[in-house]
Amino acid sequence: MSYLELHHFLPHLNEIFASSYNDEPVAFILVEATPLGMTSASRQPFSLLFFCERAEVMPQSLYQLRHSIMGDFAIFMVPIARQANGFIYQAVFN
Repeated sequence: MSYLELHHFLPHLNEIFASSYNDEPVAFILVEATPLGMTSASRQPFSLLFFCERAEVMPQSLYQLRHSIMGDFAIFMVPIARQANGFIYQAVFN
């Protein structure tokens, strides 16, 4: 997969993307995949929101993700919201 695009993620809403942080396993659940409007670029910009159930926030960083169908890839994610039982992380592709 040369470029990640919105249509790659849409079938995988509410599925787990495995990762690790400080050598501990971490599960990110894809909770939203949204287009961000049209541009003249080669792909449509989009946003992904992932939920991670952890007591402590993880820093914005490049995270290596593994999905059972999509395989392994890295994306830059930023924590954007705290919830009662975890945090929401966003990845923006433009």
